[in-house]
Order: sequence, then C-alpha cells, then structure tokens
Amino acid sequence: MTRRLAGLVVGALIALTPLGTAPAWAAPADPAAARVEAFDDALISAMKAGAAAGPRGRGRTLAPAVESGFDLPTMTRFAVGPAWASMSEAQHSALVGAFTRFTVASYASNFDSYGGQKFVVQAVQTRGPDKIVPVQLVSPHGAPVTLIYRLHETPSGWKIIDIYFNGISQLTTRRADFAQPLNMGGASGLISHLDALTQKLDG
Repeated sequence: MTRRLAGLVVGALIALTPLGTAPAWAAPADPAAARVEAFDDALISAMKAGAAAGPRGRGRTLAPAVESGFDLPTMTRFAVGPAWASMSEAQHSALVGAFTRFTVASYASNFDSYGGQKFVVQAVQTRGPDKIVPVQLVSPHGAPVTLIYRLHETPSGWKIIDIYFNGISQLTTRRADFAQPLNMGGASGLISHLDALTQKLDG
C-alpha cells in the first residue's frame, strides 16, 4: 500500500468514527469498564467449561473474578438491611462469606454453556459517585440481552455493587428474598438459608 493510499484509508476510518467514541479495536480506557470486562471474560471461560466442569468446576473458575470484581461486603450489608447495624463483626464476616459462596454458585449455575456468545461493553455513564456500565450479551442464536453494571470506587479500585437485568436491581431483589429468613432466624437463619441455596445450585 502506498503512503498516499494508506493516508486515505486512515482518513476514511476517522471520518466514519462518531465524534467522542474510540475505534472498535481500542482497549477500554475506563477502569470501571475494564473491571466489568474482566468479570465478563471469566463468565465466558466458565461457559466454555460447560457441563464437563459441572457447577462446582465453573464456580472454581468464577470465584476469583467474583471476589476481585465485586464489593461483596457492601453488597451483603445492603442485602441484609437495617439489621446489619445490630450484628457482631463475626456475624458480618460469616454473612459475607455465605453471600459470596451463593453469588459464585448463582453465576456458575446461570452461565453453564457456550454457544458463541460474547459480551460487548457500551459507553460508561457517571451517576453521582458511581459509574454505570451497560453490557450487551450477544448470541448468534437470539436477541441481545442488556445487563447494566453499577460500580463504585473503593481503595482497591472500581468494584461492582449491583447488576440490573430488565431494569430490575438484582441486589434489591436479594434484599426482598432475604427478609423472611432474616426475620425468622436473624444472622444465623440467613446464613443457613444462603448455604442451602448454594448447596442446591452446586448440585
């Protein structure tokens, strides 16, 4: 390719790129987007492991990504609600552990097979102190599914604190689901409930 022709090609590509957007091949520059992309990559790896790995094998693939990508103490505190303030540090620690195991098992159960899907990170939005990262799960066999990640900044970087599916906050749903076992049995009742759900998901 001559230098003049190369210049024309580059100029054409720039002209076709909307203002304010990066070329499609650029790595995500936003640290919140990078955090989401790393988690989505782990989901794809678990999906590719599929039935051969089983739910526990997929869980072992996902556990490091969940633990590094999510602010699990903050999520657990919100899911528990006002009762959190009256609990001991030992109960807090046990609840975070149970919630973490349940979260890993949930993703391992829901993302269990691969058929050419891919995650496409969209433009990052800022909402107060938080960042919103929309992601499309694109499948060759169906319509795209939109997931919206909410992140906040921690001393360890940007962490996921909620995911919205069909406009519904998964964390708010957890809080509603946990209300009954928490009211009936306190911290130990909720821990038992979470462990039972995790065991069921693990098969």
